[in-house]
Amino acid sequence: MSAVAGFVVGQRTSNGRDSFIWWDWITRRPDEIWQRTLEHVQMTVVAVGIGFVISMLLSVIAVRWRWTYGPITWVGNLLYTIPSLALFVVLIPFTGLGFVTAQIALVSYTILILVRTMVTGLDSIPPAVREAADALGYTRLRRMRSVDIPLAIPAIIAGIRIAAVTVIGLVTITALIGNGGYGAFINDGLNRRFPTPIILGASLSVLLALIVDSALVIIGRIATPWQRIAEQRFEAAGR
Repeated sequence: MSAVAGFVVGQRTSNGRDSFIWWDWITRRPDEIWQRTLEHVQMTVVAVGIGFVISMLLSVIAVRWRWTYGPITWVGNLLYTIPSLALFVVLIPFTGLGFVTAQIALVSYTILILVRTMVTGLDSIPPAVREAADALGYTRLRRMRSVDIPLAIPAIIAGIRIAAVTVIGLVTITALIGNGGYGAFINDGLNRRFPTPIILGASLSVLLALIVDSALVIIGRIATPWQRIAEQRFEAAGR
């Protein structure tokens, strides 16, 4: 096997076999892996954060003026169905290569997911609870802030989990327009036909998605202590 072919396929081990993953290549790059992790997390947090704020505003509007829900979800569905590469092509002439273009695309994919789950959560609040809040003199804004949104947290967290995992996967594609993250490893591997960085980037992306999803589950349980109490009472009643 030639030197070039050996580099493409893998690294020869002591027993003469080809290794599909160059572990030595990975262990010599802890700083780069950490840098790409920070970039990937930053891209994800910014996109989900902006998408959350926009979606919350749209959800409040949709609940307050029900006729707006159809047009809002229609636009969100349109943005969600546009392939990421096609969206990049449309945006690049206006926003150029880099962070802004990537964020516009990433945020657009969160809108439909978050709006639907938020509206579902707000609609699931029992009318008796809202009537009780109104009877106590709560204004519509105060009731939304103090009653409706806290009770809708389980649905909101569920939407954030889906949006976050979706964005983590899509961030890898933004390497094609000059952004970092784990996609930089995948891009490098594809350009050199070298499998190790491709596997590294894909594996780290999956691992990050699992960690973020698990963290959001924990946050959701901490933010809804009444659910844990209800579950405990249900379990006690079933014994």
